[in-house]
Amino acid sequence: MAVTLADITKLRKMTGAGMMDCKNALNEANGDFDGAMEIIRKKGKAIAAKREDREASEGCVLAAVNDGFAAIVALKCETDFVAQNKDFIALTQSILDAALESKPTDIEALKSMIVNGRPVSELIVDQSGITGEKMELGFYEFVSAPSTIFYIHPGNKLATIVGFNMPVEYQVARDVAMQVAAMNPIAVGRDDVPAEVVAKELEIAKEKAREEGKKEEMLDKIAQGRINKFFQEATLLEQAFVKEPKENIQQYLKSQNKDLTVTAFKRITLNAE
Repeated sequence: MAVTLADITKLRKMTGAGMMDCKNALNEANGDFDGAMEIIRKKGKAIAAKREDREASEGCVLAAVNDGFAAIVALKCETDFVAQNKDFIALTQSILDAALESKPTDIEALKSMIVNGRPVSELIVDQSGITGEKMELGFYEFVSAPSTIFYIHPGNKLATIVGFNMPVEYQVARDVAMQVAAMNPIAVGRDDVPAEVVAKELEIAKEKAREEGKKEEMLDKIAQGRINKFFQEATLLEQAFVKEPKENIQQYLKSQNKDLTVTAFKRITLNAE
């Protein structure tokens, strides 16, 4: 059966594939739309397999909240040109929307979720076939808390989510989410820093003191002072507030409500740091 321009246009709208790809798929499927879509999907799988060893270092990072549940999704690709494509961003958004609705507990569960009648993993392969680039679901993080906030930095390469122990005024919450974006803390407070990280920092501090010629019996005291400085730089609650460096984040929150604090945060970036 002859393939018409209307058929090609229709298939292109359905799949997002190029005009020639749609024409060739329709010809191969003898005008059958379901068959043509399957051909395009198989092409996507072939491209994905061929590009498996390529690096997907670009992409789109989006975040949102829904009734105390906040999520971040990062869909990765090879080039910024594709990352800025509206269909690629729309796919990232649809994956995020599905995460907000179903609250999967890990990235593998998110990949297997059904969106528009198909698993997320297959939708990504389809998009790979359309663009000709390797694509992968790079990151998925979530936070559940009585109150949550998200922040997406312009350019869709960096996003944060933060949970609080109680309702919080929007601008205050946003300030904290932007603090996480700007200062990249490793934990909420000093008690949340892994013990092995603390031990390593203490050892580094002792070694530095030795190199400075400090007496051996003074090393523990010196290292403890330096680990306190580490906590002030690396933990969210003790970091100096970017907008008002004379106070730290904990003091900023207490100025709003003496019981207000951060319960958790996540930060995802595709930028080199």
